[in-house]
Amino acid sequence: MAVNNSITIGKTVVKPGQRVTVNIPVADLYTGTELGMPVKVLCGRRPGPVLFVSAAIHGDELNGVEIIRRLLKRKGLLSLHGTLIAVPVVNVHGFLHQSRYLPDRRDLNRCFPGSPKGSIAARLANKFLTEIVKKSDVGIDLHTGAINRSNLPQIRADLDDEKTLKLARAFGVPVIINSDLRDGSLRACAAELGLPVLIYEAGEALRFDEVCIRGGLRGILNVMREIGMLSEGPRSKQVVPVEARSSSWVRAPSSGIVSRSVSLGATVECDDSLATIGDPLGDYSDKVLAPFDGIVIGRSNLPLAHEGDALFHIAAFRSIAKAESRVEDFVASNDPDA
Repeated sequence: MAVNNSITIGKTVVKPGQRVTVNIPVADLYTGTELGMPVKVLCGRRPGPVLFVSAAIHGDELNGVEIIRRLLKRKGLLSLHGTLIAVPVVNVHGFLHQSRYLPDRRDLNRCFPGSPKGSIAARLANKFLTEIVKKSDVGIDLHTGAINRSNLPQIRADLDDEKTLKLARAFGVPVIINSDLRDGSLRACAAELGLPVLIYEAGEALRFDEVCIRGGLRGILNVMREIGMLSEGPRSKQVVPVEARSSSWVRAPSSGIVSRSVSLGATVECDDSLATIGDPLGDYSDKVLAPFDGIVIGRSNLPLAHEGDALFHIAAFRSIAKAESRVEDFVASNDPDA
């Protein structure tokens, strides 16, 4: 029987059949404290691909941390083919301070490929790239919306890449979106290496969302089965996603108090009212209108807005009814009370 290869993370060699925790040093803080990134490495006995699953690149995005925690408890990983590299908290400093950013106020997901001699953000990006990404065949990076902003469970990926599209469809969320690469992002850097990476966006910063967590865990297991890391097991009803090639944020036409907002996952038609904005004295009211037919994949949760603030993120689809049914299927299959 063929045997899996060992893998070296940091200075630690993980052999087939081992499950090892590695703390990768990143930088020393001015308090004299070492800043490190904890990594769990599961090296299966049998050969297969190397998959990294990461969360909290933005330190306030918590759903992914819980998804990875639950993933590592799965008994099916005892018969793993290949190697799983799990990084539940990439941005440790931001996580400790419940902040999106690093101490230098930089967004880690705009700092790749980084530099071993740069700022903390640059060093962390470089360390993650060299120690994790470059040693993997596939990646899944877990995110949420920002503070006071929620995202419908969705996969963002390069849908023009056949292998990435296949993995995105296998994940099993209601919506997959063709997302342009951004300079300095993990996904852009991985694309240059020819590494397919899926971005799972779901929920809101600093909040646990059970449907989003359960859906994310199920999606990772689906991908692991798709690439041969796990044997096929009994599957619940698979959500077949709809694909969006474009999306756009709808912004506040005026400043004021936002009311009568449509919910996340709602389907809308062109010129439908998404919300109303009025002044505190009730002297005027503006409607926020949908610019095209689509589904609400992101929204601000604040009832206050300045003119130009992003309020609703809408993705365009050929079949709105089909998109709506996919959302309903996803929620039903991941609702803990169902």
